[in-house]
Amino acid sequence: MSNGRWAFSASLSDKESQLTMPWEKELAVAREAAQAAGAILNRLFGRVNLVTKKGRIDLVTEADVQAEKAILDIIATHFPRDSILTEEAGEQRHLPERVWHIDPLDGTTNFAHAFPVFAVSIALEVEKEVVLGIVYNPYADELFEAVTGMGAFLNKNRIRVSRVSQLDEALLATGFPYDIHQRPRRVLAPFEKLILLAQGVRRPGSAAIDLCYVAAGSFDGFWEPGLKPWDTAAGSIIVSEAGGRLSTYGGEAFTPYQRTIVASNVHIHDALRNAVNSALDGEPPVV
Repeated sequence: MSNGRWAFSASLSDKESQLTMPWEKELAVAREAAQAAGAILNRLFGRVNLVTKKGRIDLVTEADVQAEKAILDIIATHFPRDSILTEEAGEQRHLPERVWHIDPLDGTTNFAHAFPVFAVSIALEVEKEVVLGIVYNPYADELFEAVTGMGAFLNKNRIRVSRVSQLDEALLATGFPYDIHQRPRRVLAPFEKLILLAQGVRRPGSAAIDLCYVAAGSFDGFWEPGLKPWDTAAGSIIVSEAGGRLSTYGGEAFTPYQRTIVASNVHIHDALRNAVNSALDGEPPVV
């Protein structure tokens, strides 16, 4: 799939494919788990019968639960001693130096309304560093993946962030956290500012997909507050390996445990972050 902006380059050459890839088994297992969960999501898409609420607008469906179980079963079979942090089941503590971050259905609200923007997100953190990430959009059959030092790929094609250098030429994406009703200005002020500064702003409803589309050059930048590790761990390494730049609103180096994220190509990052911060001047900090 290409729309003229997506920065594909050549697939892995025969020589490259013969090299031993770091984390090869882990990547294969993550890919298997993501595709198994994606098959469940596709089967249940448009057929959801059970939807419950974790908060006022925070939903969970039977698809979340079934997809998560499929992922956990596959990972536990191959890596039974690894720790797991997942959106629905919570935390399973084992080896502290190896932690899987799992979101079985990123975009649950979209899914519950039969809006086809959702993804499975799986990442592995080893000794406090995310070393691989998989984001699978099963509806479009888009498999994004990255391993540290090896580049980022969409369906085996290498991807790169865009080269847009001006904010007024940028297509941006953002998301609204589940606590937007408690502090709406904290979320809406940057949105209002950037919708006037940028060429356009989109709000698809899946942070994992937003980050991957930044990596592929379809979006030029993305910002959002209030995210959790399973929302951003996989997408962040995919952006980084695609040549992008990530930080918090405050400019600190991004990790999945930070509560704010700015992701973009290298050219507009400072302008995007500065615009977000200037819109938030006088607003309470994001916590």
